[in-house]
Amino acid sequence: MTLTAEDRTAITDLINRHGHLTDSGEFDRMPELFTADVVYDVTALGGGVLVGLAMLRDAALALGAGNPVAHHVTNIVLTAVAEDRVHALSKGIGITVDGTVGSVTYEDTVVRGDDGWRISHRTVRPRRIPLTR
Repeated sequence: MTLTAEDRTAITDLINRHGHLTDSGEFDRMPELFTADVVYDVTALGGGVLVGLAMLRDAALALGAGNPVAHHVTNIVLTAVAEDRVHALSKGIGITVDGTVGSVTYEDTVVRGDDGWRISHRTVRPRRIPLTR
């Protein structure tokens, strides 16, 4: 499958909207981003594997003030892997209430369904060690 310019724009917009909706607490709009049975793996951050939109919302609410106040996504790279399935790799920057900053890598499986492109699987990995030789 070759990704069209329209597909690339739609998927990039989808990934970018995550930070906006999450930061504003618009959890009722998560179906615009994720499949109903999304697998959201934050094991590397100590959060385990979250399955489904309700579990994702509940985990964010439980984290409370520990959530970043801002999520920024950059360096989005898309690779078609099958018909209506794309691998998306991107970088995330999170800013906390005390001003500290953290960096993560998002690895997403994005699928096209009746409602357009949605993230069906996301793995979040922190970047804590600089490149060394």
